[in-house]
Amino acid sequence: MPGPLNPTKKKHRFGKAWMQEHVNDPFVKEATRLGYRSRAAFKLLQLDERDALLRKGTRVVDLGAAPGSWSQVIAKKLGPGSTIVAVDVLDMTPLRGVTVVQADFSTDEGLRSVEQALGEKPVDLVVSDMAPNLSGIDSVDQARGIHLGELALEFALARLQPGGDFVVKAFQGEGFDAFHREVSRHFAKTYVRKPAASRDRSREVFIVGKGFRSEALKPASPPSPR
Repeated sequence: MPGPLNPTKKKHRFGKAWMQEHVNDPFVKEATRLGYRSRAAFKLLQLDERDALLRKGTRVVDLGAAPGSWSQVIAKKLGPGSTIVAVDVLDMTPLRGVTVVQADFSTDEGLRSVEQALGEKPVDLVVSDMAPNLSGIDSVDQARGIHLGELALEFALARLQPGGDFVVKAFQGEGFDAFHREVSRHFAKTYVRKPAASRDRSREVFIVGKGFRSEALKPASPPSPR
């Protein structure tokens, strides 16, 4: 994201230890073999296998899409006739069958760009693999991660058709339970998933919402005093 979340609009720089682990990662090797732009492709593939997210003919928005591995999976699974819009503040190499919008969807200007690409029809699925640039301060990074999830949820609530689905990356820690409850209010079923492709040491999980309710359930009221 732009601004304080990602002021330079650049990806992280990693040390030698991370790089050594990365090049030896079996998912990295398999992504290279299959032509995916990153190992993250397997996270969506595993989520789809579990929760049947990608159905031919559907309209999908991929938030925080760069470098594009999730959009690659979506395009391959859905095939011709589907509408796929990939959104990111970062530049992203074009993909066949995917409309790429370089914009910050949380701003009015960026949202107009996304809406222009989508047209007036609602969408069937919103996915978000967004994560903030890390500051190294756990409380700050956690708050930024939750904020990105909230932005993705706000977008999904405005664009999903009734019965639609939502997938969002989140990080376990302060604010996670409240965010999970908020997602649950808007969907018939919600699940917390940790795909095998997510590294064990990472607090990363994905909240999957199935069956969007156009009107959210109200939180249960506390019992009246007798």
